[in-house]
Amino acid sequence: MIRNYVLNLFILCFFNQTIAAQAKPEFRGVWVATIDNIDWPGKGNFDADSQKVAFIKLLDMHKRNGMNAMVVQIRPATDAFYPSQYEPWSEWLTGMQGKPPVPYYDPLEFMIAETHKRNMVFHAWMNPYRAVFNVVTSTISPTHITKLHPEWFITYGERMYFDPGNKLAQQYVTAVVKDVVSRYNVDAIHFDDYFYPYPLEGKVFADDATYRQYGNGLSKEAWRRSNTDSIIAALSATIKKENSQCQFGISPFGVWRNEDRDPINGSKTRGALTNYDDLYADILLWLKNGWIDYVAPQLYWEFGHRRAPFEVLLNWWSKHTYGKHCYIGLGIYRANSNAAWKDNTQLPRQIEALRNTPNMKGMIFFSSKSFEANPNGWSDSLRLNYFKEPATIPPLN
Repeated sequence: MIRNYVLNLFILCFFNQTIAAQAKPEFRGVWVATIDNIDWPGKGNFDADSQKVAFIKLLDMHKRNGMNAMVVQIRPATDAFYPSQYEPWSEWLTGMQGKPPVPYYDPLEFMIAETHKRNMVFHAWMNPYRAVFNVVTSTISPTHITKLHPEWFITYGERMYFDPGNKLAQQYVTAVVKDVVSRYNVDAIHFDDYFYPYPLEGKVFADDATYRQYGNGLSKEAWRRSNTDSIIAALSATIKKENSQCQFGISPFGVWRNEDRDPINGSKTRGALTNYDDLYADILLWLKNGWIDYVAPQLYWEFGHRRAPFEVLLNWWSKHTYGKHCYIGLGIYRANSNAAWKDNTQLPRQIEALRNTPNMKGMIFFSSKSFEANPNGWSDSLRLNYFKEPATIPPLN
């Protein structure tokens, strides 16, 4: 009897320790930016075998640090990090747009397989409307859609964008996303904050002709928002039809609206730029209507920031998730950029704050390369403390 009692006590203690060692479900992601070779592949690394080695090294670093999700940019400028019937190979993969990898491989297939092999999820990050990164220096393939349908595009500053009000352009973008979801085992499609472009001083986004054709009596601002709404709704339906298990997430600019423009729903911020008024992205509508599965607002400011304090926006987003998952975008790239980000407690305090805030399901760090130098010892802090115990991805509600 005593022996059974001791055995049962041992089993109970072991069971309790096992539970304690397993962190609660939490999304721990990293953005891997491919545009301009920010994170991967390295600048000038156009050898397929070297690219594979570099990506595996990147994955292993994040796995050691406790991450469980990779958000990898596979379509940075209407180009592709995978063989596509619609778009040419990316210049940041091979050095020249339209040129296939040498030795040949499918980078997307490779990255998904290696990510899943490490029990991490793969979110395919696609930029919806940026078509040419730099109209002066970018190499443009003869098969690029800007060459085939120049009437769909607007040059604004040094970049070229799809006209979001053009219905044919919307259908094209939807077809590109459908193609990826139908052919690859991606866990999610992920869009960042670029819908209508960020305003440039003294420059006008020249969509008057499209507005005259499709405006239907709406103000130009309301019409632009309706254009963004329609592409999000269409993509949501398309993704779920192709693969009901594939999620759809958006990572917007951190401020939806300022309180002075919207006293009821606006945040206590004084930022000059907002999603709703400047980027024509009504994120709250998309959450309310269930068009997206998660939102990952980019809160790259510090505690006490004079225009957009981290703590104020964290609290605001907590109250505006509408039952959807919210992962906070954290700016590890800001390390040592000013006095606040030289404080080695800045990022850990942000992690603690979001973990102690209702409706928060995790975080995504921008961006991968920042971890390599272990700024302020933050990689060590994640590996040895905050992410010491593995966590599963929170299940959707």
